[in-house]
This record gives sequence, structure tokens and C-alpha cells, in this order.
Amino acid sequence: MNSNSHPSVLPVRTVDGPPWLGLSVLLLAGFVTIFDLFVVNVAIPSLQAGLAASFAQVGFIVAGYELAFGVLLITGGRLGDLFGRRRLFVIGMAGFTFASLLCGLAPTAGFLIAARVLQGLAAALLFPHVYASIRVNFNDGDSRRAFGLLGMTPGLAAIAGQVLGGGLIHADLFGLGWRSIFLINVPIGLLAIAAARYIPESRAPQRPTLDWAGVGLVSTGLVLLLVPLIEGPALGWPAWSLVSLGLAGVLLVLFHRQQEQRRADGGLPLVDMRLLAQRHFALGALLVLLVYSTSSSFFLCFTLLVQTGLGLDPLTAGSIFAPCSVGFVLASLVAPKLVARWGASAIVVGAMVYAVSIGLLIAQVWMAGAALMPAGLIPVLMVVGAGQGFIMTPLLNLVLGFVDEAQAGMASGVISTVQQVGAALGVGVVGLLFNKALVAGDGGVVLAGHYVAAFVTGMLYNLVAALLVGLLLLMLAKAQQPAVGS
Repeated sequence: MNSNSHPSVLPVRTVDGPPWLGLSVLLLAGFVTIFDLFVVNVAIPSLQAGLAASFAQVGFIVAGYELAFGVLLITGGRLGDLFGRRRLFVIGMAGFTFASLLCGLAPTAGFLIAARVLQGLAAALLFPHVYASIRVNFNDGDSRRAFGLLGMTPGLAAIAGQVLGGGLIHADLFGLGWRSIFLINVPIGLLAIAAARYIPESRAPQRPTLDWAGVGLVSTGLVLLLVPLIEGPALGWPAWSLVSLGLAGVLLVLFHRQQEQRRADGGLPLVDMRLLAQRHFALGALLVLLVYSTSSSFFLCFTLLVQTGLGLDPLTAGSIFAPCSVGFVLASLVAPKLVARWGASAIVVGAMVYAVSIGLLIAQVWMAGAALMPAGLIPVLMVVGAGQGFIMTPLLNLVLGFVDEAQAGMASGVISTVQQVGAALGVGVVGLLFNKALVAGDGGVVLAGHYVAAFVTGMLYNLVAALLVGLLLLMLAKAQQPAVGS
């Protein structure tokens, strides 16, 4: 990265712990925070029955975590730059563990909503430092391997949310039912806190005061952006959601100008806008947004099809989806080696495989119609998972390789936020398409065939987005960055 704002210096390290041990702690924390984004989906029927939760309350239980998570990511990343990434990681992990306990003990739906928001805020304090700590503590081949493992983590966590979450609820351990999906985080969190000493401490070379005006503008702007994206599709995009999106655009433009003015005045901005002005980093951020929009919306469409449409229980649905994780893991293990040899061109091939597999999945579901046998989708689901693994695994290393260590936390916060905005955008667009296509039949009854039609319609967005990802990667492959192919 060519930046004139801050010199690139070696990160401050106060612990000589083995970096691979530290990486395992980072990956564990990254896994559990993403797991909690997805696991609630399979628990919706249990939550409604156990807490007498309304449909609107269930929506906020699902969305409250994602909203709080997405809003604070940039600020969380910057705090780590200023006060120490390991320190913020431990604080965030402690808050996440406590909030998970509150979720598991929640007596009412309202209490659970509040606990989920707190859980999301804590996750945002720790999650950017997973990326940033890897960026500053691993170099060259080690960096590729570390980001390869990190790239596997979100996809595996999302899949585990479907499979493991369904299994926990079905097993009903100690009669806990849905509560077990939150309480399982407590021992994991305590283990991560205890093992955090193996993560080398690092921070940015300069430690000025935090830009609170910037925090206020970007946080408010992201709230106004994410709330309508998350809630709008289910409500039919009411007028307030469109107004909110417009206000979000205004505030984010003001945030851009405020950050530029702060930098011009000699202060350290929350986000150095020259980072976003870099063509390769901006293009990479757009790729992250598109890829994660297809991932989240795919999980939504598949869950609605097989559980609500075809009547499968969470455990059976998760078992059918599990082979997707096999393809994802295998591709994730191979991808870093292929990228090291062939550069970003290897990711382009992965993107093409992803797009073709989505097209095949759509065709198979459409041709089967209401007679669809979900088990017959397993082969193409494996290829879809492999396509995701070939893209997600090396993409983070590619994008963060465009910045130097001094801005690792800032860049990681931006990319983490883009992931959440992408997830909300994908769910919003696909949710709109899915609901429009889900037309009730005679007597207002929605049949399996209607869910098949809705799945096909919703997944068309994923197909178009996957093709666009392939085209953008072709452009990015020309960058020939050392972080990719060296």
C-alpha cells in the first residue's frame, strides 16, 4: 500500500507466545462469533414455543445480534489499533461469554433480544482483531496458511450453525432445548480468554484519542442502513425503510467528508479514506460484499425450502446440508496452495465453479418441483461448498495484503463491516424475491411447490452475484500482488 499518513513499523509485541497457538485461539473465537449469526435460524420454532415469542420478536432475536455486530466493527477495529489488539480481543471475548450466558438464561423474549444485542456488540469488539492479529503476526507463506485457515472458519461456522445447532436442539441436552445453543459458548469463551496469552500483542504506532464524532456518524449511518436491509423484506419494504436507507446514505457521505477533514487537520481518522480510494482494496471490498451476500442468502433459501417447504426437522435438514461443508473444507485446504502457485487466477476458477454449481442447483430444484427429494441435492451441494471455499479462503489474504501493518486494524474493521453489510444485503434482496414468489394457493395454503418456485427465484440473485464475482476477480487478478502469489 502506498500511504503517506503513517509509517509502516513493526508491531509492538509484548508476548513471545508461539503464533500458531495464538492462531488457534483467534480461529476459535472467530468461529463462535459467526456460529451465533446462523445458529438461531434453526431454533426459531423452539424459541417461539419456549418464550411465546411473536414473529416480530423472533425477527429481532435473529437481527439484533447481526445489527449490533455490524455497527461496531469499524470502531472495534480502531480501538484495537490504539489500545492493543489482544487487549480488545480479551475484553470482547469476556463480554461475548457473559452475554451468551444471559441469552441462555433469558426468561422472556424481550430479555433475549437485549442479550443478543449485547452479544453482538461484544463480538464486534473482538472479531476485527482476529483478522488484524493474523495480518501483523504472519508473513509470506505463513500468512497464506493462516488466512487459509481463517477463510475456512466463517463458512464452517455458518454450516455448523445449521448442523450442530439442529443437533443440539434435537438432543435436548439436560432439557435445555434452544438454550444449549447459547450456553455452549460459555466454556468456549472461558477457554479462549485463558489461552489469549498465546496471542502476541500488537497496536498501531500512533495512539491519539478516538474520533468520537466519526464513531457517531458511522454507527448511526450503519444502523439506518442495516435495520431496513434486515427487517424490510419481511415487512414488505414500508416507507420508513426507504427513508432510513436515504438517511443512511446522507450520514455515510457526511462521515466520509468528516474523516477527510480530520485527516487534513492533522488528526488520525477512524477510517483513512485513502484506503478506500485504492482501486485494488476497494475492488476487493466489493468482492467481499458480493461473496458474503450470496453465502448468507443461500443458507436462508435452503433452510426455508427444506424445513418450512418440505417439512424436514432441523437435524435432518442439517444432515443433508452437512456434505456442503465437506466440499468447503477440501477446497479451503487446497486453495492456498493453488493461489501460491497460480496467483489470483486460481480464485477466478473457483468463482466460475461457484457460479456454475449455483446454476446447476437452481436447475435441479426447478426440474424436480414439488417432488424434490432433498437427499438428491447432496452432490451439487458439495460443489457449491467447494466453490465457496475456493473464493472465501484466499480472498481475505488477498484484500488485506493491499494494506500495511499500521492500518491492519482499520482495514480489518472495514472488511468485517463489509461482510455484515453484504450478508444483510443478500438476505434483504433474496428475501424480497423469495417472498414475492411465495404465492399462496387455493384457500391461502402455501404448498411445497410454491417453496420450490420461491427458492429458484431467490437464488437467481446468487447466480448473478456469483457471475459478477468472477468478472471482478478477473480484473483483480491483473494486480499481481505479492500477497497473493509470492
